[in-house]
Amino acid sequence: MAKETRQTKQKRMLEDMLQGLDTFFTAEDLLEYAQKKDEKIGIATVYRFLKHKSKRDEIHSYNCGRRQVYSTNKNSHCHFICTKCMHVSHLEINDIDFLRKNAAGKICHFQIDLKGICNKCGKK
Repeated sequence: MAKETRQTKQKRMLEDMLQGLDTFFTAEDLLEYAQKKDEKIGIATVYRFLKHKSKRDEIHSYNCGRRQVYSTNKNSHCHFICTKCMHVSHLEINDIDFLRKNAAGKICHFQIDLKGICNKCGKK
């Protein structure tokens, strides 16, 4: 059985802040937002909070540009990376029936990185 953590004032504040986030965010984004209400809150508290929420599948984490980003909803996080100019474009993939059919379980959220030559570099 998982060990429950104490419900502190700072955790309640962070929890409330998550309710207002509907886009991808970083730990630093959440810290900046939180410090507007409580300047004593530190990055370690935010990281512990996010790690705990991720383990419980209450938020979802992705890698984006060598940084960890989080989402409160089950969005996908997908990129097209040009192998020539290294430009990264975010893209949305809504239809994942081809993945569902081949997955060994139920898909919660996903991240896909596609690599190729972008249109701009392809014209050169």
